[in-house]
Amino acid sequence: MCTIFVLSSYICYISFVENLKVADKKNLLVLPNVDKNIYLSARNLEKSKVMTAALLNTYCVMDATVLILTESSLEQIEKVLTK
Repeated sequence: MCTIFVLSSYICYISFVENLKVADKKNLLVLPNVDKNIYLSARNLEKSKVMTAALLNTYCVMDATVLILTESSLEQIEKVLTK
């Protein structure tokens, strides 16, 4: 099942992580491009981190308990890994 969320504000981001039941776990949201609003919202949550697919690294992936990827960020990661 795929659910589409539009993350544009702090309240939406809190709802997003609560609906996924990952608000109490270290989570990493990987986005295809920089989204200032989501970044500013996530930095207020102790266990949440947001980064772009271009900056993704092994340490951040292994440090997170939950990895949340968008479809387009996954495509960017695949392009980098297949070079």
